[in-house]
Amino acid sequence: MATDVLLRNKRRTEHILLSLICLCYLLLFAEEYVRNQIPLEYSPRLSSVWLSSVGIVIPGICFHFLVKFTRLDAKMPRMIYPYVFYLPLLFVVMNLATGADMISAQQFTQIGMWKLPVYNAGYYIAMTASVALDLLIMLLLIFAKTKADTSEQQSIYNLLIIGIIAAVVWHTLFGYINYGDSLPPYPYLYSGIIWCYFLRHTMRKHDFLNLFDKRYEKLFHMNPDPIVLADLNGKVKDANPGAIELLGTGSIRSVSFFDLFDPGVKAQIQAKQEIHHYETEINLQNQRFILLVDADYVWVDNEQHVLLILRDITVQTQYQEEIRFLAFHDPLTRLPNRRYFHEKLDEALQEAERCQETLALFLIDLDNIKWLNDHLGHLAGDEALQEAARIIKEAASPDGMAARMGGDEFVMYLPHSPSEAEILHLLDQMQLSLSRYMLKFGANPVGMSIGVSRYPIDGQDGQALINIADHAMYVMKRSRRGKDVVLS
Repeated sequence: MATDVLLRNKRRTEHILLSLICLCYLLLFAEEYVRNQIPLEYSPRLSSVWLSSVGIVIPGICFHFLVKFTRLDAKMPRMIYPYVFYLPLLFVVMNLATGADMISAQQFTQIGMWKLPVYNAGYYIAMTASVALDLLIMLLLIFAKTKADTSEQQSIYNLLIIGIIAAVVWHTLFGYINYGDSLPPYPYLYSGIIWCYFLRHTMRKHDFLNLFDKRYEKLFHMNPDPIVLADLNGKVKDANPGAIELLGTGSIRSVSFFDLFDPGVKAQIQAKQEIHHYETEINLQNQRFILLVDADYVWVDNEQHVLLILRDITVQTQYQEEIRFLAFHDPLTRLPNRRYFHEKLDEALQEAERCQETLALFLIDLDNIKWLNDHLGHLAGDEALQEAARIIKEAASPDGMAARMGGDEFVMYLPHSPSEAEILHLLDQMQLSLSRYMLKFGANPVGMSIGVSRYPIDGQDGQALINIADHAMYVMKRSRRGKDVVLS
């Protein structure tokens, strides 16, 4: 236990002191072992030099430990802390100088296998002092409990107080009563084992004097990012709540956790390569997640494992994709905007020139969309614009492209030399589809005015084609003015 506590944190005062307490109890039992291996005449000297000296040191270390653990040291003057706890070392010197006639048994007798002390005045003085010190330690713990801030601290103090009470009861029953040769010499020493048991139980239950890895274990569980510990075959050994929430227990317990990711992740892990900000997609329950993966390697139970930190960047990526999309698209209709359309039209014209093909450009205006906005509201007008965009986009598919020029005006092109019959059929289909949709709003004058131009007959560049189509569209629009269009 001394080694365990010290290795938990070799720099902390509390860990060093508790290790020394455990070591002192070990020395007491070691003294008894040695004393029972040598002739009886050496027992008084060994008991006074070794047993009594260690017994005098233990209370001072215990008080120092408890004061430090309960943070009462902050209220003590620097001139006396921690020196006051080691004043008993003066008694060790006096003990060695005087032979310890008052605080150590000087008479021993051998009965059977045991070399037992004679219970005299010095023995009972030492026993009473030991019990009194235990009671002082208990009072210190009770005082610290009243100052505890959390229920967990109070629970720690309760366990330690119970341990002290058990030690006092043991001292009383097995220190003051002489059981002869039915028990080993100094049976009260076993109270140290009781005290160490309660300390160890408290350490395990409350992470009392916790290990460094216990701190990281709390960070592991508190971290909102999913963290997974797996062996190199993909079997998950541990996962924090964030990972369980994202991946679900079914994925965590799958035969190979790595199968969730693309082969690049699995290959890097099996090659034992560090992974930094590797972006990957996974599908869970028909839902797409975009993760940023970081991975490194740790040894657990003498076997190499991989520790993966998974950051869910699905929402951020969607935002970024939407921002990139809106840079080239209209937010209402989701069609490409004017800038993007002109870029693609120039590319299509270059392709048409290279392949010696023709290209048709359509400029489309929704007639009297203002009527819909004024009579049925802008939501109805927006819905009509979205439906018109769908119709025009469908007409341009699969090789052409449609875009919203602005307001109620749209544009599209068809490559690969569409015939005049195909163009007229397409115009009829678009107007018919819009007419059917407009039936939901009742009788209204909303329709499509469409102008068409063709490359290379009407122009050699995009702007020239748009100008020709714009003129044709307004010719059609003027021809329809003054007429009530009723959609049936």
